[in-house]
Amino acid sequence: MLTMFKQIFTWWNHQTLGTRIYTFIFGKFKGKDYFGNKYYQSKSGKRWVIYNGEVDSSKIPNEWFSWIHFMKNKIENTQQLNKFEWQKKNIPNQTGTPKAFHPNKDNENDYKKYKSWKE
Repeated sequence: MLTMFKQIFTWWNHQTLGTRIYTFIFGKFKGKDYFGNKYYQSKSGKRWVIYNGEVDSSKIPNEWFSWIHFMKNKIENTQQLNKFEWQKKNIPNQTGTPKAFHPNKDNENDYKKYKSWKE
């Protein structure tokens, strides 16, 4: 019951009720990535993604980024896409988490590049 209320009134948790109905009526399933996101396309050409878990646009891998943005280098069948050893897996945006980038995170002394004129 609570998930139904979330789908009706919030868009930031998962797909809304309207998106679920639109996907059921007009959406044609195109594929799924390793995050579990599902990609759909309508007959008119509109494309959208149903996120698995938290809605975060940085969770779209490179293989699907070009497809969702109508770029020329389209990859229709991503299940047979070969990846090289040196290619890293896509990770979501880490801002606001302990894994976020900070230039002096591993360094013990947190020095500043400037000195305050008031000491």
